[in-house]
Amino acid sequence: MSNAHNPVRLFETVIDDCPYLEGQKSASILVDPDHQIDKTLFSMLSRSGFRRSGEMLYSPKCPNCKACVSVRIPSTKFKLSRSQKRVWRKNTDLKASIEEVRFEQEHFDMYYRYQEKRHPDSSMFDQDIDKYSSFIESSYSHSQFLCFRLDGKLIGISVLDQFDGGVSAVYTFFEPQYSDRSLGTYAILYTLKVAKMHKIPYVYLGYWVDGSQKMDYKRNFKPLEGYIDRQWQELEL
Repeated sequence: MSNAHNPVRLFETVIDDCPYLEGQKSASILVDPDHQIDKTLFSMLSRSGFRRSGEMLYSPKCPNCKACVSVRIPSTKFKLSRSQKRVWRKNTDLKASIEEVRFEQEHFDMYYRYQEKRHPDSSMFDQDIDKYSSFIESSYSHSQFLCFRLDGKLIGISVLDQFDGGVSAVYTFFEPQYSDRSLGTYAILYTLKVAKMHKIPYVYLGYWVDGSQKMDYKRNFKPLEGYIDRQWQELEL
């Protein structure tokens, strides 16, 4: 991947066990971490199926599988399903706010409780504050927190990246005791509302993996577009 003045080097990771599909192997393409990434390049890569994790930009390139598909929702075409309407009604008592990304102990403590309850075997379940901070933000992305509060108490945060042509839902975490509110789904619904209001055409959800229970919730947002063979197309799910 390159332009006439500043070529971008890409590297392949080692092959490892797939965290989503049993019996499969996974690998990724990484953008050279030493490359100076600006907002224009970040926007182009995001629209081309790449995903951000901290400072790292990557895209799956698995040896024998193409199940990982970058997906996005057209904000003006999206229609709530009956179950999503129920989720929306269940959370009308929450106050939402868009805030700048910053470290606060309250945020980290909630993040840790979420990982402890939902993903105790994940490498992200870690008490390292620096690791948490480097994961949620980067030097080149316009990142913000979408915060949800109940009676003044913070109960959920969605990390959002905005770029030219879209907004990316990077990661959502919440207080485990409020799992029955489906805050992950509600965060996407609220992001879609904000995107439509500000005429942002797409909300990007990262990768959908057909056959993975962890990723199956993404098929419930329709219409859903996937980046396949270097072009976006509506998925028939």
